[in-house]
Amino acid sequence: MLFSHISDTHLGLVQYGSEEREQDVYHVFNQAIDTSIKDHVDFVIFAGDIFHVPNPNGTAIVQMANALKRLKQNNIDSFFILGEHDISRIRTTPIPYVYHNLEFSRYIGQGKPIEYKKILLAGFDKIRKAEIPQFEKKFAEVNSIAKDHSGHKILVMHQGISEFNKFAGELLSTDLPKDFTYYAMGHLHDKDIQQFNHLNGPVAYPGSIELTTSEGIKEARKGFFEVDISTQEANPNWIELDTRQQFSFKTEYEKLSETIDEISKKISDIQRKPILEIKIQGEKIETDYIQAQISRLQALTLRCFWRITTKEISESSVFLDRPNVIDDEMFRLSVDALGSEENANFAVKELLPLLSTGQIKEASQIIVENFEKFKKEKQK
Repeated sequence: MLFSHISDTHLGLVQYGSEEREQDVYHVFNQAIDTSIKDHVDFVIFAGDIFHVPNPNGTAIVQMANALKRLKQNNIDSFFILGEHDISRIRTTPIPYVYHNLEFSRYIGQGKPIEYKKILLAGFDKIRKAEIPQFEKKFAEVNSIAKDHSGHKILVMHQGISEFNKFAGELLSTDLPKDFTYYAMGHLHDKDIQQFNHLNGPVAYPGSIELTTSEGIKEARKGFFEVDISTQEANPNWIELDTRQQFSFKTEYEKLSETIDEISKKISDIQRKPILEIKIQGEKIETDYIQAQISRLQALTLRCFWRITTKEISESSVFLDRPNVIDDEMFRLSVDALGSEENANFAVKELLPLLSTGQIKEASQIIVENFEKFKKEKQK
């Protein structure tokens, strides 16, 4: 038996305000679905952050619906949990529930195990770090059920494990229920897999299917896992997706022209125009000269940023064909100021849209609700 483990699809992400980047996400997402169908997987697991925001645009909703429809037409069931990007702080029904209600896919994020083709499936939606102690009892209950199950047992979670990333870690591997044969994780955007002696199966992060704004510009491989559970052990095989290439270069100001020549040669044969970032170090710098040199790459790239790294000059960046995208810069600064992507998401992607459209009552509601949660957490 074979299943696909896909996570952090972030459907609806419009990076740099670019329609091409939105289509890039749909392109790789459909690659993952098409490959799963071609390889005759038995089912698919979506491990959270299905959408980039809790209120995704219509195109993103339809893309997911069409993918689930294609899976159904090929007799492939699917299961999902919710990540923090899927959950609104306003009391409203998350969009992915629609797919559950229409029986396109099955929601398993409430920690209640189900049996499917002799496999035990259990999932938990994204748990905030302050709420994790409340789940110790639920983890124990789920593990008790898993311990008594004779077949494969798959736990689906959207959490950071500290052994994988100490900065994004919310749980230790020792906090996880120990008797599962595969841990289908989401949340961390880099592909990684580890086997721990105290757990019965591997803990696997397939990573995001495309580079997102919080990851920056870099060379990265993206994909998902196909997991073979035809034997007693779960054997994940990572499938790479064909993403748009992204490169980050460093150069001295005096060598900028030479560097541009080298970059041009490197990217000239790439069919899908890549995204570039060029970090320029120097003291006496003329921005007009930089822009003239960078413009030589215009026909070869989808987007090209340049950034000065000196003690005297603050960081700056430009697009070749449009001004800097305010939303991305605001999000980056919010992460720096608030100390977490979760808080920045709340401020920029939930609270700000309501305030900017005059929905004062709705904005006040989520502020009050979050303040009440904050007080409860402080009292514990």
